[in-house]
Amino acid sequence: MQRPRSSPAIAPPDFLRLAGHPLRWQILGLLAAGDRQVGELVELIGKPQNLVSYHMGLLRRSGLVRARRSSADGRDSYQILDLKRCGELLAETGSALHPALRSAGPTQPSTAPETAAVLFLCTGNSSRSQMAEALLRVRSSEHVQARSAGIQPKPVHQDAVRVMHERGVDLSGARSKHVDEFTGDHFDHVITLCDRVREVCPPFPGVQNIAHWSTPDPANRPGGIAAFRDTAAELDERIGFLLHRLGQPAAT
Repeated sequence: MQRPRSSPAIAPPDFLRLAGHPLRWQILGLLAAGDRQVGELVELIGKPQNLVSYHMGLLRRSGLVRARRSSADGRDSYQILDLKRCGELLAETGSALHPALRSAGPTQPSTAPETAAVLFLCTGNSSRSQMAEALLRVRSSEHVQARSAGIQPKPVHQDAVRVMHERGVDLSGARSKHVDEFTGDHFDHVITLCDRVREVCPPFPGVQNIAHWSTPDPANRPGGIAAFRDTAAELDERIGFLLHRLGQPAAT
């Protein structure tokens, strides 16, 4: 009986080699919950900074993580995980082992859980948090109680209204709100979008899920309304992943 020939050795996909290291996997898990500075990662992981920075460098060079300079302290940066890229690489990894393991994309929850309440915070509640609130409300088909506020409210930016209108979302009646309006209200998730606000975010007793999405103010970026479109696209992608964390079906 002829023995089967051994197959040639095949290197594992890059994602397995990158994410398979315990420390890098821990970093990816922490960043999947929200953006963090390297110093925070060092404190949470409990390893020397040079070791954490080395592994962070590998993740950045792979394109899984990118750094964004803090608008609160330009000497530091926030590390941001590209969840969409992770999903693509996971699908490629499965199909490399067997075509039947090719991912068809994130599955929808089989049952809708109790309604979640989410609060988005930025400085003026004029652009970023308003767009995030509206996008989450629409994409969850209003199953999520989405709210937004600022620490120094100012009128809703008209470019934010225009960009949301382009996406079929009516923001014309939105008003800016001070975070104090929500004192005593219950929220399951509080998400800061402004680096400065993150440093002075008021306490929300009982909230277990507080995350940061480092999102520059489009009003302070070059490009005019194009900057607002870029911000809306970034927020929309993040909210798509947030909906899965909340266990809610995502409308496109």
